[in-house]
Amino acid sequence: MRLLIQRVKRASVLINSQERRSINKGICVFIGVTDGDNESKADWLAEKMTGLRIFEDSEGKTNLSLSEVNGEILLISQFSLYASCVKGRRPSFTGAASPDLAEKIYNYFVDKVKSYGFKTNCGEFGADMEVEIINDGPLTFIVDSPDK
Repeated sequence: MRLLIQRVKRASVLINSQERRSINKGICVFIGVTDGDNESKADWLAEKMTGLRIFEDSEGKTNLSLSEVNGEILLISQFSLYASCVKGRRPSFTGAASPDLAEKIYNYFVDKVKSYGFKTNCGEFGADMEVEIINDGPLTFIVDSPDK
């Protein structure tokens, strides 16, 4: 699994040009799933993501975690995190998991993150989405699950 985590002042997603879901200060997370991903990797990433100390303390140092700033989470499925642009000019998406596996792992990850008690909103797997982000910093991190 791969997460692209952005510290945000606010973020929202518009799903199928109809339903808007939003958060205030927190993180917007794009989630990519590849073959071989499983619940164990999702568990590890959920714990890692929610515990990252990426928010500023009173001295301006990134020492605080999401819980310490009462942060919120917006989760978005993003198969293109496993795109390859090495050959040619058209990205290849063969590194992304099949839709069935990806949806299963994405939904498991969402449920795991919600179980931690953070205010969490989500996009919709496979839907057409427009994401608006006010990046804070900007701070952006890519976190891959370890091979287990």
